[in-house]
Amino acid sequence: MKKYKLLNKINYPADLKKLNLKELKELAVELRTELIDAVSETGGHLGAGLGVVELTIALHHVFDTPRDKLVWDVSHQSYPHKILTGRKNEIRTIRQGKGLSGFTKRSESEYDTFGAAHSSTSISSSLGIAIAKNLSNEHNNVIAVIGDGAMSAGMAYEAMNNAGATKSKLIVILNDNDMSIARPVGAMSSYLAKLLSGKIYFGFRKVIKLITSFFSKKFSARAHKAEDFLKNMVTGGTLFSELGFYYIGPIDGHDLAALLPVLKNVRNSKHNGPILIHTFTKKGKGYEPAEKAGDKYHGVTKFNVVTGEQKKSTSKTPSYTKVFANTLIQHAAKDTKIIGITAAMPSGTGMDLFAKRFPNRMFDVGIAEQHAVTFAAGLATEGYKPYAAIYSTFLQRAYDQVVHDVAIQSLPVRFAIDRAGLVGADGPTHAGSFDITYLATLPNMIVMAASDEAELVKMINTSTVINDKPCAFRYPRGNGLGLELPNIDEKISIGKGKIIKEGKNIAILSLGARLQECLKASESLNQKGISATIVDMRFAKPIDQDLILELCSKHEALITIEEGSIGGFGSHVMQFLSTRGILDKGIKLRSMILPDIFIDQDTPENMYKKAGLDSASIEEKVLEALKSNIILSKTKSVI
Repeated sequence: MKKYKLLNKINYPADLKKLNLKELKELAVELRTELIDAVSETGGHLGAGLGVVELTIALHHVFDTPRDKLVWDVSHQSYPHKILTGRKNEIRTIRQGKGLSGFTKRSESEYDTFGAAHSSTSISSSLGIAIAKNLSNEHNNVIAVIGDGAMSAGMAYEAMNNAGATKSKLIVILNDNDMSIARPVGAMSSYLAKLLSGKIYFGFRKVIKLITSFFSKKFSARAHKAEDFLKNMVTGGTLFSELGFYYIGPIDGHDLAALLPVLKNVRNSKHNGPILIHTFTKKGKGYEPAEKAGDKYHGVTKFNVVTGEQKKSTSKTPSYTKVFANTLIQHAAKDTKIIGITAAMPSGTGMDLFAKRFPNRMFDVGIAEQHAVTFAAGLATEGYKPYAAIYSTFLQRAYDQVVHDVAIQSLPVRFAIDRAGLVGADGPTHAGSFDITYLATLPNMIVMAASDEAELVKMINTSTVINDKPCAFRYPRGNGLGLELPNIDEKISIGKGKIIKEGKNIAILSLGARLQECLKASESLNQKGISATIVDMRFAKPIDQDLILELCSKHEALITIEEGSIGGFGSHVMQFLSTRGILDKGIKLRSMILPDIFIDQDTPENMYKKAGLDSASIEEKVLEALKSNIILSKTKSVI
């Protein structure tokens, strides 16, 4: 870390309390500089952290953390928080193997009150903490910091509705920067915009006067008048007031002179019930390239601090995301029934490209995966072909809707599942580990997994003609292999796998993007005199039963491989063979899946090695299975 006048002396939040207002402002400059410098070396989330530098300093200066509980929603903005809470010397390990997580993590620090990387959980978790404190007769403050984009999720409203009905003191900081990953959409975004555009936020002196009056120990007539004035003056706070929150703001979140007195008064108040402080901030604040960028440098690769130029990928092959988007665009040009849907991730899913071509047929519903799925189901009832492009980790949030609103009614919603498998620096919170299991268990569902970008195109092509049931196709983060892409007329047969390489001793049944590792393992096995059949199974449901039976009749053992958890493709194969009695006839079956652990962030290569799904692990599993078969045969001959 560079030498800083103040930041070098700050090891924990207690050190902040020694600084005066002028010094806190100087610290903000240093903290912002250090954040930019660190992320330029590691990559990661930048814009959100830059926007909350002053707010982070103010919260830790005023409140007694970790005794007072501070919860960050999503927590991609928590890098400044980490620097101020004993981790400044480790900040350049963020999102690296064995380094700091890019999100809050309870096992990492006592200052990380609640682990989060998915949106809109802060108010619910904070309310739980506040209620627990009440039941324990403790009087800690509990503070949730939530962005305006996260307010579009139903979970936030559910929590606010519940919080408003309690008498627990809960402080919610609404960090309104008019920018989540993409620009927020929907009624809440418009509502908050009216607050700011109406210029109704208070000046420093008026805030102090009114808040002091409201939070005076004796609720005098003057205090009542101040409260009424606040509510009437801040008409935009009506929604929050109706939900049971005392609304304060909007307040400039970069103005420490305004923030500190308000936070101190709220901290010291005897008000029984939840309080919402509406701050407005600027994402990317203090770094010109971020302020000018369309995404405000939400997530960046390593970059040049002076120019802001990000390090470009050296890969010359297109990403799976782009292959999906471009293929869907080609189909949509011919079929006006195709509709694109995303939940606040237009660029991450490639739906921004679809929107440019078909602006009236792409719907970004905000951070609302549950709504996205049922919205798609409604479209499907009217003969449209909705494509819900949602990361695997985020589709988990809408599982009831997938079951109840889509699968039970057998509606032809198409799920484009991006970020399947292990995803690298984002770690376990963003890994696509469970979708094979939770989707393949559902009646009426077709589940496909692409082994490469050419297969992905064929699966998209196939999905366009599946009109009587839902289907999903999953694909990994990153770039393809550089294969020539098929045209949009080339489809695959439902539930049919494809033999890639013929062998005699063992059959390796691969589902998804581990196929290249299987082929690499087979080359090494050949040198040991072991001949392996390699199959791209393509479908987790329905599985290719005829092909599996054929492989069982010709090989000593079968190994299934998938980038998913227990209960997925391998389990379906085992269930099928068990039901048919095939396992009683001596065929050996081994299943290679993600282990029963959450794997921390690292490079994808290291993560798959740890998971035991690399070529060396596959080879080892083959040798173990064949050795087991030899031992079993010798035992039988002795008997």
